[in-house]
Amino acid sequence: MMYKFSEAAEKRFQRMLEAFPDKRSLILPCLYILQRENGFVDQDGMNYIAERLGDPISLAQVYGVATFYTLYNKKPVGKYHIQICGTSSCYLRGSDEIEEHICNRLGIHTGQTTPDRKFTLEEVECLGACGYAPMVQINDDFYEHLTPEKVDQILDSLN
Repeated sequence: MMYKFSEAAEKRFQRMLEAFPDKRSLILPCLYILQRENGFVDQDGMNYIAERLGDPISLAQVYGVATFYTLYNKKPVGKYHIQICGTSSCYLRGSDEIEEHICNRLGIHTGQTTPDRKFTLEEVECLGACGYAPMVQINDDFYEHLTPEKVDQILDSLN
């Protein structure tokens, strides 16, 4: 796949180039722009970022950043990307029960996407809301203090 920033993304990229003289500072936001435009960051996208940033940024550096952070999708995800926190606070408050409920409700396993490409479920590291466990992030929205009943209400509300 041949990547190219949209006109708006290209303007944002050019502003960032001026604001951050150390190109290493641009890897994260460039990957974010790419994901917002394409839905995920694959090898071709990482190549594009490395080429756009140029020397001294290597593909290995871009790949290292993209694969380190769970916020970058390495493959296409469904319309609703459900990320369930799997760390200690959420686990102790029942995230395993919530995860099992979501899997049963959607007919998929963690790491899979529904056949209609509507939902993808992934377990991720801490989402930073330990006091509100168990919780999930769906796209950009947080849902906290979950119960199976609350999960059903949330899923029913998504179109």
